Amino acid sequence: MKLLVTGGAGFIGSNFVRYILNKYPGYSVLNLDKLTYSGSLDNLTDLQANPHHGFSRIDICDRHRVLEMFSQGVDAVVHFAAESHVDRSILEGSRFIKTNVLGTQCLLEVARRTKVGRFVQVSTDEVYGSAGQGEKFTEETALAPNSPYAASKASADLIARAYFRTYKFPVIITRCSNNYGPFQFPEKFIPLIVSRALSDQSIPVYGDGLQVRDWIHVADHCAALDAVLHHGREGETYNIGASNERPNLEIARLILQLLGKPESLLTFVQDRPGHDRRYAVDARKIQEEVGWAPQTSFEAGLAATVQWYSTHRDWQERVLTRAYRSYYRRQYDRRDLTLAKVLGPKGNSRCASS
Repeated sequence: MKLLVTGGAGFIGSNFVRYILNKYPGYSVLNLDKLTYSGSLDNLTDLQANPHHGFSRIDICDRHRVLEMFSQGVDAVVHFAAESHVDRSILEGSRFIKTNVLGTQCLLEVARRTKVGRFVQVSTDEVYGSAGQGEKFTEETALAPNSPYAASKASADLIARAYFRTYKFPVIITRCSNNYGPFQFPEKFIPLIVSRALSDQSIPVYGDGLQVRDWIHVADHCAALDAVLHHGREGETYNIGASNERPNLEIARLILQLLGKPESLLTFVQDRPGHDRRYAVDARKIQEEVGWAPQTSFEAGLAATVQWYSTHRDWQERVLTRAYRSYYRRQYDRRDLTLAKVLGPKGNSRCASS
């Protein structure tokens, strides 16, 4: 398979690229990423010698460049690329609309015109809004996004759905709960807590800290996407979750315990505007139709994640200071990593080394 992955230098995207190349050594992956603040080639250093992986720095809103990438023949697309931080969307929503809505439409149109065989739109459970007590989101739950980020993802989902209904383009939508694991940008909840705790800095907790999230290890999310890519039904939506509902305050306390740090580091701050109180997804559909189920217990996954960030503080420092950009962009900008070079001539799965 010739697989195009957008946003493959980000947290979930880079884990997915690595997962696919490890599981399917005969597959070719073209990795497209704009390399905004949260996308880092430092997440892909172990793949630079892999002959089946190629990288191109591209804005998915640039239709000409996107068409250039697709024109040599792509079998399937897994679309991660998105602005994804809620706080940033509250401060500057226009960037989220441009990338998440217009960028997705650009990809869908080019993929449709070049007759791509499958398009997986990777979305989020945040499009459903806040769940009531005892409620779980199903695929039939009405969309009710409460942040500019969530609204932009809901819009992208609806555009993807329209491409299936109008053009019969083979789109599948996935909506996953909160991910955790290695290579997550340090401003996110779990790596932020680890980083600040290791430095004995105060740890900000929104409101009362009792907002509930349904946590899933990124490796389980990657396995779910793999199952949907190969076995999911076109035109369908699949929720992905691991039934690990935990309040934010509990997560913070668990991390402090794992690191042997005092709870006095916790500092309660003013709550985020429009902060959703609870997320919880019903993942029975993907389990029954596709045969996927999560494999990582929350306790083991969290301990491994805390350990990873504790032993990769140099990675966090490079990402936060953007020091990686000056080096890696020089390496990649000197090379013409077009789709033809990465995937070889149409019909040939030979790949150039990235």
